[in-house]
Amino acid sequence: MTEAKKIEIYTTDYCPFCKRAKELLNTKGVVYTEINVEAESERQKMVQRTGGPRSVPQIFVDGELLAGGCDGLYERDSKGELDLILGLK
Repeated sequence: MTEAKKIEIYTTDYCPFCKRAKELLNTKGVVYTEINVEAESERQKMVQRTGGPRSVPQIFVDGELLAGGCDGLYERDSKGELDLILGLK
């Protein structure tokens, strides 16, 4: 079995895309850290990490930005790539 990856997801409480992304991660059974960016200080930290994007969700796996947010997450899953990215294979 591969070593667990560090997964971080930047979210807000009211974002439907954040909810969908978390639902997919939950179905995969992975542990992730959720960082709520409703506080401007947290959003600024996210923007520094993303290099500019302010929209959520922003998802990092082992410190690397998974481009595309929720849509990118689902796209990688439909291509069979997500399990490998998340360290499940």
